[in-house]
Amino acid sequence: MMNQEPILVCGTGIAGLACALGLARAGLPAALLGPRQVPAQRSADDYHPRVYAISPASRDLLDRLGAWRLMDARRITAVETMEIQGDADGRLDLSAWQDARDTLAWTVESGEIERALQQAVQVMGIAWHEDRFERLETRGLGVRVTTGQGRVMDTPLLVGADGARSPVRLASGIEHHYTPYGDMGVVAHLDIGVPHQNRACQWFTGDSVFALLPMPDTADGPQASLVWSMPEGRAREWLALDADAQQAFFAGHAQAITGGRLGALRLRTRPQGFSLTLERSAMVAPGIALVGDSAHRVHPLAGQGLNLGLGDVRDLVEVLRTREPHRAPGDPRILARYRRRRAEPVWAMSLVTDGLHRLFGASNAPTAWARNQGMRCVDGLPFLKRRLIRAAAGH
Repeated sequence: MMNQEPILVCGTGIAGLACALGLARAGLPAALLGPRQVPAQRSADDYHPRVYAISPASRDLLDRLGAWRLMDARRITAVETMEIQGDADGRLDLSAWQDARDTLAWTVESGEIERALQQAVQVMGIAWHEDRFERLETRGLGVRVTTGQGRVMDTPLLVGADGARSPVRLASGIEHHYTPYGDMGVVAHLDIGVPHQNRACQWFTGDSVFALLPMPDTADGPQASLVWSMPEGRAREWLALDADAQQAFFAGHAQAITGGRLGALRLRTRPQGFSLTLERSAMVAPGIALVGDSAHRVHPLAGQGLNLGLGDVRDLVEVLRTREPHRAPGDPRILARYRRRRAEPVWAMSLVTDGLHRLFGASNAPTAWARNQGMRCVDGLPFLKRRLIRAAAGH
């Protein structure tokens, strides 16, 4: 067996960095394989375009990894309430106090999370091979990896944390199912006319989902982050416009969708788009485990994609930490435990996000009435609200 070699984590984004840190802190030697892209240092009013809503469970994990305390608190915004508006008169309000909490989530830039994780990796002295994965060969219960520069590394377990187009997943032959939605998620930061008061807002419009996350104020006033899921053709047309035309398109649609809930909305940054897909995989093969987008992707309407990936990291580390001493990390029995442990949360989140997408995408009158009536019903049942809050919290 090759258990003297470190577990090799392929991928140096948030999931990969967190996984390597989690393994190291659990006493399991780990190494990283991938580029070292240091996030640019940003000025006070300049924010990374990609923003995540970090759940309490994910915050706890980042805190245990030593990364949360390394983030700039001035760039983090607590989400205390969430307001969800249907495409008619349906409405659902969720507040942290409904489950005796201070916060539902925290809005944090992708770049700020990566910066803190990279610092924590450096503090822990985790080996980082600035190279790219080329191919793999299964050897007993472990894996031999060859890199783009010709380096050969043996590892008892290869963790694929290398994104939605995961080369590790492709090379391993792990089963993977891919369903395109035909939609794009468009992200941008906005100047908003009314203070957000730590409130996240989401509007279902029938063919799109318009979501705003609270962010720190800037010198220009209150700010929010936009995630707007819309048909891909319309999104590409908008993104192809010049800056003035983009502003005009956005202003008209935003006012119609929000009804002025947060005052006048204006693009603060150029919008960026990414295609939306539903993806699932078998997650493991002998000597190989997948985490994050390599393993699955869900619709962003619930804002849970990163939290789901950090849940993978937490559970994989725990399964490896508590395995029998005589079993290698790449033992199929150990990896089967990891897969079973993640099956329910991944299935449940896929079911909820895909189901909501389909439910609000249906245009017939009975369905429209039912979905809005359902929102009103849930809004009047405190125990159901508590269940929703706890599920989103990841606890």
